[in-house]
Amino acid sequence: MADEETAPDAGSRSDAEQDLFIATGGQRIRVRYRRGVGVPLVLCNGIGASLEVLEPIVAALDPERPVVRFDVPGTGASPVSVLPYGFPYLAWVLGRVLDRIDIGVVDVLGLSWGGALAQQFAFQNPMRCRRLVLVSTGTGAVMVPGRPRVLAKMVTPRRFRDPGYGAAIAGELYGGTVRTDPGNIGELLVRQLHAGSRAGYVHQLMAGAVWTSLFALPAIRQRTLLIFGEDDPIVPMVNGRIMRRLLPRAVLHRHPGGHIDLITAPGALGPVIDDFLGPPRTVGRRGISTGGRLTPGD
Repeated sequence: MADEETAPDAGSRSDAEQDLFIATGGQRIRVRYRRGVGVPLVLCNGIGASLEVLEPIVAALDPERPVVRFDVPGTGASPVSVLPYGFPYLAWVLGRVLDRIDIGVVDVLGLSWGGALAQQFAFQNPMRCRRLVLVSTGTGAVMVPGRPRVLAKMVTPRRFRDPGYGAAIAGELYGGTVRTDPGNIGELLVRQLHAGSRAGYVHQLMAGAVWTSLFALPAIRQRTLLIFGEDDPIVPMVNGRIMRRLLPRAVLHRHPGGHIDLITAPGALGPVIDDFLGPPRTVGRRGISTGGRLTPGD
């Protein structure tokens, strides 16, 4: 098996965005890379979700901004991992994937479960991760939990496999704009062309159950944007306030929506992210290029 290959359907996409399958670190990861100028933005998805789910926020961002999406092992088109894994290992695999597509410095955005991976990547790669965006996420096993009735519905991936069921529970589960227009979530779930595996979902649950960033946050020195909704049944707003206090260079953006407004109402949050990251450009401050490493203060 080749270390890197183009996905069979890549020919149906523009040359600026292609799917790749990259074998590294004992995994085979599907990656979708929208090329552009400047520092690429790496998107880390929520639990059980394939990269197609992130399409709305990618479309809402500056079209010149490079964007990297990927399926973690056992979701989307990435085969399930042979063994369970933790976030430190997965952050290492992500770094290897970026190396294979010749990307150095990155900005990283993590949504929900993906926010844990984004925090871990920033912690492990202080000279490679320029800026960090954490959306509707927390500090892992040690955080203020959501409502038990809501969390119980997340134990299985049924909502991804059965769009009708997903739409029926969407308002209670996600809050925000989904409460008033649950039909949007049905369309969102249909966008998942690949369902992934039950074992992959369990591996993601296990990774989150034994991990916390609570004591590591003060060591994350990247400029960080925290995006939290006032109507989030899964990750209450208080988690955002806690993380703002613990992260040395964090700002908190509060919005009236829910857990996944990043993808159900991208028009409101896309400009916030673009403004924080700054305009795409070939060379950043102090001559830092996308293939280099950062210096303190960047």
